[in-house]
Amino acid sequence: MSKLENKKIAILSEDGFEESELVSPKTALEEAGATVHIVSPQKEQIRSWDKENWGITLGVDKNIADVSVDGYDALLLPGGVMNPDKLRENNDAVAFVKNFIKSGKPIAAICHGPQILIETGLLKGRKMTSYPSIRTDLINAGVNWEDKEVIVDKGLVTSRSPKDLDAFNKKMIEEFAEGKH
Repeated sequence: MSKLENKKIAILSEDGFEESELVSPKTALEEAGATVHIVSPQKEQIRSWDKENWGITLGVDKNIADVSVDGYDALLLPGGVMNPDKLRENNDAVAFVKNFIKSGKPIAAICHGPQILIETGLLKGRKMTSYPSIRTDLINAGVNWEDKEVIVDKGLVTSRSPKDLDAFNKKMIEEFAEGKH
C-alpha cells in the first residue's frame, strides 16, 4: 500500500503560482498514492509564473466556493508572489485555510505560500520558515521564524524556496500520512 493511498489532498492556488512549487509536490503526492485536486477561485484553469514570464496552465478541479475542509485530508499551499497575494484577498480561500488550521489536519506551505496563513490570525506561537521577504510578516503574526530548509510544527510543514523542494516533499508526505494532529 502506498503511503498516501485513500488520502485526498487539496492544492489551493491562484494564477501566478511558482511552477516548481506546485508541480513538484503534486507529482510527489500522486506518486505516494494520494488523490490530488487543484482548488482555486478560478473556475477552469490557473497559470504559473516561471521566473520571468507566464509558464504552464493547469486545469482547476474544484472551485473554492464548492469545497469544504471535510472533503480533504491535507492542504498544500504553493508559493509564487502573485498567487498567495490574490488568495489572501479571497474570503472563501481564507475561510478554507482557517478551517484547515482549526481542524488539525496537516498543511504544507512553501516560499510565499504562508502569506495566506497569516490572514487566518491563527499562527501565534507556531514555528515556521518561509521565503526571506515575508519573514517580518510572519514574525508580526506571532510566528517563531527560523531560516531552515524545512520546519514541521504539529502538522504544519514549511520551506523557504524551490531549492528546498526535496526536503519539503519528503516531510510533507510524512505529515500527510500521519494525518490529523
